[in-house]
Amino acid sequence: MFAGRRVLLTGAAQGIGLALARALAAEGARLFLTDRAGPDLDRVARDLGGEAFAADLRDPGQIAALVAGAQAAMGRVDMLISNAGFSRGAMEGPCSAPDDQWQDSWDLHVMAHLRAARLVLPGMRERGEGWLVNVASAAGLLSQIGDAPYSASKHAAVSLAQSLAIEHGDEGIRVAVVCPLYVATPLLGYGIGEEDRPEGVLTPETVADRVLQGLRDQRFLILPHPEAAEFARRRAADMDRWIDGMRRLRRGAFADGAPRDLSELHRRI
Repeated sequence: MFAGRRVLLTGAAQGIGLALARALAAEGARLFLTDRAGPDLDRVARDLGGEAFAADLRDPGQIAALVAGAQAAMGRVDMLISNAGFSRGAMEGPCSAPDDQWQDSWDLHVMAHLRAARLVLPGMRERGEGWLVNVASAAGLLSQIGDAPYSASKHAAVSLAQSLAIEHGDEGIRVAVVCPLYVATPLLGYGIGEEDRPEGVLTPETVADRVLQGLRDQRFLILPHPEAAEFARRRAADMDRWIDGMRRLRRGAFADGAPRDLSELHRRI
């Protein structure tokens, strides 16, 4: 299924993106990888036989250059995996995050996928096939305590993916949105190969394997943590009760004062 496919993958230098790049390379995919400039991106591309293109995906012009570079290098883009993301935290609540944090979250988690999809869709529609894969978060189905900009933009990312699936599914475009819970990535303070993980925190490699299986199964909503489906069901069934439960969880996590960052918050939860 993935052999010979030409894949444009963002956020490829570490974490889930790196694991996806390795998994796809093992399946025989051809890779065009992007992340912020740095030796990690170049090394990953070299090791996997792909090509590297450094870009800041908050910038529409750099997205246009990225897609043009991928199309020139590979001839076409069969699969866009929009994985790049970040989280700075907003421990004092939604209003504590400055406007630029909200804007960066929106630009990277929503507009970057939209802008890239806008550029690859014409070729996919003409060929009658293609994949648009948005790596969002279970925060887009639930909420992330301590980072409202992240949660809000991931909710929008899920909604955007739904709209793409509805509007373009009949044209042969497969759309998927990936919504993991906690993953042992640098975003949460985990080093490469670190095994000191609380129960329920998946490795990026496990997430990548489950993403590829979800794509094989042609699933729209890919949940690397299956329990996220039950959490979302409870939220939908009784949101007041769910919010009360989240408040209790926050009180426990903040009992000894506000966590320094998301890594500490995650370990307290």
